[in-house]
Amino acid sequence: METDDARDEADIAADYIEELLDICDLDGDIEIEERAGRVYLSVSDEGGALRVLSKPETVSALQELTRIAVQAETGEFSRLILDIGGSRDARATELQRLVDTAVERIEAGSTSAALPPMSSYERKLVHDLVAEKGFHSESEGEGRDRHTVVTR
Repeated sequence: METDDARDEADIAADYIEELLDICDLDGDIEIEERAGRVYLSVSDEGGALRVLSKPETVSALQELTRIAVQAETGEFSRLILDIGGSRDARATELQRLVDTAVERIEAGSTSAALPPMSSYERKLVHDLVAEKGFHSESEGEGRDRHTVVTR
């Protein structure tokens, strides 16, 4: 069951994204979901027109702008996750490849393997993927340089 705060956050975010799509003259279907207290907003379309907005850097920027819009309305920090045109699934597949490569390097004799800097959400996904493989991981660095290091 959605909480009132999550529903408010989701509605504000959906309105913001809908307005953005209107400005860009793009059609998209918005689906709202709440998982573990976090709002997930997925935007999809039939014709692939959202491809222009689904690049990882663009989705991250739009997610940040949407979070700011929600925070401006509610006064509360937003942790919503935005997915445009399946970008999150594509990124999850890419993260799986990075983890697989890191594990292969460790199995070949390296003591550790550092992954590139990524968002806290992506690092959480990586930690889960690494744990599933029976390895350990820690986040290191600060700010934009924060990254995950995988060890046996």
